[in-house]
Amino acid sequence: MNVYLVQHAKAMSEAENPDRPLNEEGRAELGRMVAFLTQLPGFEVARIWNSGKTRAAETAEILSAGLHPPLGVRASDGLNPSDDPAVWASRLPEMSYDVMLVGHMPHLQQLAAMLLTGESSRTPIRFENAGVVCLHFDGQGWSLAWAVVPRILP
Repeated sequence: MNVYLVQHAKAMSEAENPDRPLNEEGRAELGRMVAFLTQLPGFEVARIWNSGKTRAAETAEILSAGLHPPLGVRASDGLNPSDDPAVWASRLPEMSYDVMLVGHMPHLQQLAAMLLTGESSRTPIRFENAGVVCLHFDGQGWSLAWAVVPRILP
């Protein structure tokens, strides 16, 4: 099974809008990412989970509009910036289908570190807004399958 970790797309500052919706640059970068993902052979995601914060929810909805996950989009606990990565580290191996988690820093970085190294304090992967990191679980452990960030996409 694969898990796709996505840092929300670029958002307005809190001074611009306290709800922090996505800004135009973030929407454009996310559009390029969706176009890339839909061209990947065999790419499928069954469900997209997000933190429920406006910027993550909007990112998840835009991804869903292009990827059409059969189980839809849902907000979940455990995906906020300061949440314990162990929550999702324990949930993921029990899933039988590919999922996407849309969240925030430092949580996603800590989750990736915990899955790959067993220690959330390490930083084996650097995330960028609207970037996607694919981790693969083979039943025994996790490995990095691939990662892509918007700045390298046409």
